[in-house]
Amino acid sequence: MCGITGYIDPKGNVSAEVLSNMVEVLKHRGPNDFGARKIKAKSGVVGLGQTRLSIIDLSAAGHQPMSYKHFTIVFNGEIYNYQEIKNELIKQGHQFETGTDTEAILHAYEIWGTNCVQHFIGMFSFVIYDQMKEELYGFRDRAGVKPFYYYRQNGTFLFASELKSFHQHPDFETNIDHNALVSFFDVGYIPAPSSIFENTYKLEAGHYFKYTIETDHIESTRYWNVLTYYSKPKLNINYTEAKEELKKILKSAIDYRMVADVDVGVFLSGGYDSSAVAAILQHNSSSTLKTFTIGFEEGNNEAPFAKDTASFLGTEHHELICTAREAQSIIPTLPYYYDEPFADSSAIPTILVSKFAKEYVTVALSADGGDEVFGGYQNYVSLENKMATLDKVPDDLKQVISNVISGFTKLIPHNLTATKHKMYGISKSLDKNRMKQAISLLTSMSSLPLTHQQQMFRKRIVSRQENNDIDGSIFSHEVELAMAIDYTKYLPYDILTKVDRATMSVSLEGREPLLDHRIIEFAAQLPMEYKYDKTSGKKILKDIVHEYIPKPMMDRPKAGFSLPIYDWLRGDLSYLLDEYLNEDRLKESGLFNVAFVSKQVALFKRNNMHYQPLIWKLLMFQMWWNEWMK
Repeated sequence: MCGITGYIDPKGNVSAEVLSNMVEVLKHRGPNDFGARKIKAKSGVVGLGQTRLSIIDLSAAGHQPMSYKHFTIVFNGEIYNYQEIKNELIKQGHQFETGTDTEAILHAYEIWGTNCVQHFIGMFSFVIYDQMKEELYGFRDRAGVKPFYYYRQNGTFLFASELKSFHQHPDFETNIDHNALVSFFDVGYIPAPSSIFENTYKLEAGHYFKYTIETDHIESTRYWNVLTYYSKPKLNINYTEAKEELKKILKSAIDYRMVADVDVGVFLSGGYDSSAVAAILQHNSSSTLKTFTIGFEEGNNEAPFAKDTASFLGTEHHELICTAREAQSIIPTLPYYYDEPFADSSAIPTILVSKFAKEYVTVALSADGGDEVFGGYQNYVSLENKMATLDKVPDDLKQVISNVISGFTKLIPHNLTATKHKMYGISKSLDKNRMKQAISLLTSMSSLPLTHQQQMFRKRIVSRQENNDIDGSIFSHEVELAMAIDYTKYLPYDILTKVDRATMSVSLEGREPLLDHRIIEFAAQLPMEYKYDKTSGKKILKDIVHEYIPKPMMDRPKAGFSLPIYDWLRGDLSYLLDEYLNEDRLKESGLFNVAFVSKQVALFKRNNMHYQPLIWKLLMFQMWWNEWMK
């Protein structure tokens, strides 16, 4: 696990110190080694850098940038099946000098070109520079576990694992992308390909690009798409057969993520996803698995459930109960580690559990993805209930009623925010096409109220976060559509961003066994009723877990990390609102209608605010601005 960075300098004027600084700010991602190299090209200079967290082949042989023939690579991540790939290439006459998966990528690229990623089981973002063709290739894993940013403007091309690296380059311009800003206030994160800055992008999950230095031309290609598997006919397989096949895939995925030359543990919450990982691992292991959980004096506390599960499985369990003060102490660090505005408050416990686990292990397995793959979110039930209500409206009347409600909504005063937001959502969701109706509902359920969007910003916004890039026609069930949207957006750009930055902030490698692409490729083709039964999800995963852990131990409401953030902001942390959301500080960016935002802050303090998530989003944006823009 590492941090990677680099640039194309067409004029050859950028000093070696700049590249060194670009690498240095990523040292938390990889403190074990540091590499930076400048390569002369006909059309300029290529700078490549990496910080290394040594996991496989801990020797100096793993140093990067690593070269083979006319190819040079910087790599962040793990290729879990690298040994099989090496064995296949050895049969073709290749010889290897190290025990690293990095070297395996270089040889695989020579043989298969950009199709090499089709052979990889892993999480990765890497760049290969072809010195003969003077082309740069960047790759990102299928699910988007590992981050990849790039910047392109006036002949300058930059790439990095984190945006903070770009701030070290003299040509990087920090102009706010206003549409990305709206996306952030809509959903609390910024989906790819956008970032908070203009001309700065996230390489989308399952994509690679080719950048030609001479022509300053970039071309992005999708090499994997989860929708491909949702669009296939459902497998003709009975439930027992499906469960046995899924168990095999799960075991393979989990076993692969134990490949390491350092100690590995598991984050255990006591819920089904992490229990599945821990149970399958411990059941098939002769050694005792290390598990980690944290609990809180306030908010949801799953620590007792995790402890019971660990005790039943016989793991070496480590538990830390955190005080409110310890959790609150993390908040000032969030803007630095998350680089761009990010408003998922569960980043706080994720950093805390990462710090705790790092005292014992260098790699921790996290069980993210179960909800998106197997239909576990409670809002899927809510979506289905809302769809059932809209289904009562005859199709030939939906457009008429939509127009009437839309007209009426415009007459509702802005101060009746809740009513206006609800009526607008209904009017947008009435559609003859069932899946378009579901997409509109999902967008409305996860977005900033329109009345807020219209009044918050000084600049008129062109667009807002939508889900209209998903082809709803391939789905027969609205919940399956929601799962696919979450897998392609919420999962990579909220959940996986959260986990990557949190684990990397303490130099801990986080691995995601449930995001092995073979799992979603299989699960997407299963009949819906194997996953979701109209009242709850993850049916097939739960039944597998029950083979290892008694159902009564697991049969409880879904909880997850939840901290009383809003209570804190009205109490012990109220000074943060006074410091960052006062009128003078709100004026600094020139982005906001200060009068409207100040009114929302006042409503929040009186506990009379309709859309409370806005206050955390505002605070996170203002703290980010203070960190990176002043």
